[in-house]
Amino acid sequence: MTDEKVMGDVSRGDLDKAAILFERYQGKMFNFFLKMTFERDLSQDMTQNLFLRMIKYRTSFNESLSFKSWIYQIARNVHYDHYRKLKGKFSKYTDLEAISDHLAHQGDDKEQIEREKSLHKAMTLLDEEQREILILSKFQKLKYHEIGKILNCSEGAVKVKIHRAIKKLKGLYFMVENN
Repeated sequence: MTDEKVMGDVSRGDLDKAAILFERYQGKMFNFFLKMTFERDLSQDMTQNLFLRMIKYRTSFNESLSFKSWIYQIARNVHYDHYRKLKGKFSKYTDLEAISDHLAHQGDDKEQIEREKSLHKAMTLLDEEQREILILSKFQKLKYHEIGKILNCSEGAVKVKIHRAIKKLKGLYFMVENN
């Protein structure tokens, strides 16, 4: 059963089917929030809030449109609303040990671990919009047209934004590597 069909059933009152979507999307949504905030506990809270909002606003879902785009739009709103409540204090969390602790379990390649830590550090230095578009495209593996729907812009604009974000990330990465 497609995500759209399942969400259509949820929007018509079959709330038990929300568990299917939760199972399919909880990991993706947690990872999205984690890469945006760099805070595990906050990301867990945001993920829970996202699924609560999915239920709350279930009747706004249009079954003829993409569920994935709809859920990411809600995720963006959850993220934005959290920081709006804090009066724009966006996360500058840089304790990369807490984010990258899983890297130590991936083997003994210390150079690879250091490169990944540098990448995480460089990602924290991007502005929110650039970090978000890279997370959606490179980490969440969304297609450009899906990102366009989420960000309410054209596929061409998405390509340009991704290109600029990668260029800036590359410069920041090398700056971090050389320090």
